[in-house]
Amino acid sequence: MGMSVDRIAEPWGSRTSYGRHEPWPERVDTFLAPGVDAEAVDRWVQTASVLHSDGDAMDVAVKDGALVGVRGRAVDRVNRGRLGPKDLFGWQANGSGDRLTRPLVRRDGELTETDWDTAMGLVVSRSRELLADRGPGSIGFYTSGQLFLEEYYTLAVLARAGIGTSHLDGNTRLCTSTAAEALKESFGCDIDHADTLAFYGHNIAETQPVQWMRVLDRLQGADPPRLLCVDPRPTPVARHSTVHLAPRPGTNLALLNALLHEIIRTGRVDEDYVRTHTVGYEELARTVEDCTPAWAAGICDVPRTAIQEAAEMIGTADRLLSTVLQGVYQSHQATACAVQVNNLHLLRGMLGRPGAGVLQMNGQPTAQNTRECGANGDLPGFRNWENDAHVADLARVWNVEPSTIPHYAPPTHALQIFRYAEQGSIGMLWISGTNPAVSLPELPRVRAVLDRPGLFTVVQDLFLTETARFADVVLPAATWGEKTGTFTNADRTVHLSDRAIEPPGEARADLDIFLDYAARMDFRDKDGAPLIPWRDPESAFEAWKRCSRGRPCDYSGLSYAALRGGSGIQWPVTADAPGGTERLCTAGAAWADPFMCETYGKDLVTGASVSETAYRAFNPEGRAMLKGAAYLPPLQEPDGDHPFQLTTGRTVYHFHTRTKTARAPQLNAAAPDVWVEMNAEDADALHFGEGDLVEVTGPRGALRGRLRLTGIRRGLLFVPFHYGYWDTPAGRGPDGTTPGRAANETTVTDWDPVSKQPLFKIATADIRLVARGSAEASVAPTTAASAPARTGGAVRPTEGGAAAEVDEGPFHDTRGGDAQ
Repeated sequence: MGMSVDRIAEPWGSRTSYGRHEPWPERVDTFLAPGVDAEAVDRWVQTASVLHSDGDAMDVAVKDGALVGVRGRAVDRVNRGRLGPKDLFGWQANGSGDRLTRPLVRRDGELTETDWDTAMGLVVSRSRELLADRGPGSIGFYTSGQLFLEEYYTLAVLARAGIGTSHLDGNTRLCTSTAAEALKESFGCDIDHADTLAFYGHNIAETQPVQWMRVLDRLQGADPPRLLCVDPRPTPVARHSTVHLAPRPGTNLALLNALLHEIIRTGRVDEDYVRTHTVGYEELARTVEDCTPAWAAGICDVPRTAIQEAAEMIGTADRLLSTVLQGVYQSHQATACAVQVNNLHLLRGMLGRPGAGVLQMNGQPTAQNTRECGANGDLPGFRNWENDAHVADLARVWNVEPSTIPHYAPPTHALQIFRYAEQGSIGMLWISGTNPAVSLPELPRVRAVLDRPGLFTVVQDLFLTETARFADVVLPAATWGEKTGTFTNADRTVHLSDRAIEPPGEARADLDIFLDYAARMDFRDKDGAPLIPWRDPESAFEAWKRCSRGRPCDYSGLSYAALRGGSGIQWPVTADAPGGTERLCTAGAAWADPFMCETYGKDLVTGASVSETAYRAFNPEGRAMLKGAAYLPPLQEPDGDHPFQLTTGRTVYHFHTRTKTARAPQLNAAAPDVWVEMNAEDADALHFGEGDLVEVTGPRGALRGRLRLTGIRRGLLFVPFHYGYWDTPAGRGPDGTTPGRAANETTVTDWDPVSKQPLFKIATADIRLVARGSAEASVAPTTAASAPARTGGAVRPTEGGAAAEVDEGPFHDTRGGDAQ
């Protein structure tokens, strides 16, 4: 046994300091249900986390056919045995008493239980009617970032080649579709070697807590890294940073252009690298020529000297590692900003070496697989829908005619799918593993779409979510721990998750549901054989390997056997690299070749597509492209009616819409209800106090929450986006008894022109007092970015007590073989 730590009060646990270029020490975190000790566990089953994008490797403990705890896997390259709060406590949701156990169908306006044949019969009947009457464009699919690779791939095949629809996207569109436009680089061990870490709109402490543990351990070791933080909130990253820039929301591009300007002006460009591996330098230099720190300071409302200090950090770094997340992806000019972070690394030659890379992060555990497998706005294997040779190759893999695969236009993005459903051209919408009635912007409109007569909605989920309450058919799904499959984290590490327990009642794995649908629809290839011949997870994985062969995400050398017992493995995995590939771009941007690239690109300002001819003329040798973009002011600016800016985000204790984490007692108690963050000086000016009940009103709707006074930049409000209505009397949205609670009541429907990612972080709002409160009434956690600015009051510290005590022990041998 090691030391016992309250991991609600201390989300990142104890420190195991280490120096630059040294290996990260092991620390095995273990949490077991009360009354269960390790000796009483029947077996430990190998898996990894599905409540953030780290993919922390763990074993789940099974006793008497139920999950009873977790422990980290010390052998794994990602986490070296550590687990975050959601990893440690979130598994309890599997055993929640309100799990869906039988299918539901709507009869006389009410959802009632039925059998699988009846439910699937209704889905198949409606599918065939729409295909016969209106064609494949009348059916749409909206999926998750939490299924397994094998399930996404099966969904992509049945949707694109079975139905023949282009209307397939994932909720990864909301989180990280901008990342798909940027470089995929290595992470993890690069923290061990970097001397400078830059976090752009990335509150890593709360979104990827185990990697923040790694950073904290480096900061306490020899030769600690310097930290640059770009975030308008006082996050834990900001508190530990060497330079913290808190720009006005919507001005990221002005800031990044000023940093590029300074790198060029001060002669910090790696000219040999730029000459050998890039194109577009002269045009980029012209774009940022006038973007001085003084110019950016006036736009971003940050000190000119701080911008210069940040540029100096980047320009003098020996090994620079940068990460990017929602503060960039969900804000104004998102893709243009993400590309400028890439440009900083290209100018400095900071790619493909230990400690030097850029990671365009994911927010969800299996978002990488959604993109790889073609379950969002890509074709499987990162194939280019505009490249006829790529479409023909995919048709060869699936044994269908190329014309079967829709490629007359880009695959339809999520908000457009809902627009088509609103207009009536989509008559059936199948939603799997996601909750758009809380997570999409402008919720009053989303609820109206889901409630529209004539739209047949299928929801496949674990619980009766807000979205499921609108459905015509609800299919009970099995979840992590109850099924087998693989998934890939943000640094390309593939993990295997074995089934540990049976799903409750009649719930089925998502793969089995999709296979059942495909069989009932009798999808066939061009020779008359079943389009989808696989019947279980491992054979689905083998089919995916064939599809990925020769593509950037090549899995062809990987197997379930290789993934069992040891560490996760990074793709590409081939005959030449059977142990995986630690780092990409060691010799430049290999996949930018016009014959191989996933896309020919878009104009970063307008989103207009670049033609194949133009791409080949600009980049005939397939080098990395330096693409600049001019800053434009956001369309939404504060005014007299809505004088504040409004942004949304996460807390370390919850995931997405709380369907799992709110059913873990320790996590729910740490952050039980929505809150509103406001700068303490802004609150003083309005005579507001800690714990007051306030109403935040945007152009489309309103919400109420308790006020938390923090050091967030002035003029900005923050609301966590996790909270909805399933645990309120209303059930699916605000009504006469339940006021608005979801952050997306106040956001508007707008998206980045390139990535089509919604812009959740640049709304405007007003705020008014509803009722006086007290510090004791405040519900916001005190441990992370929402920590109160004034500590002298009566705000209760966030603690978990004995129920949250976790053993942070020494190394345990997790290579043993009882995982199957």
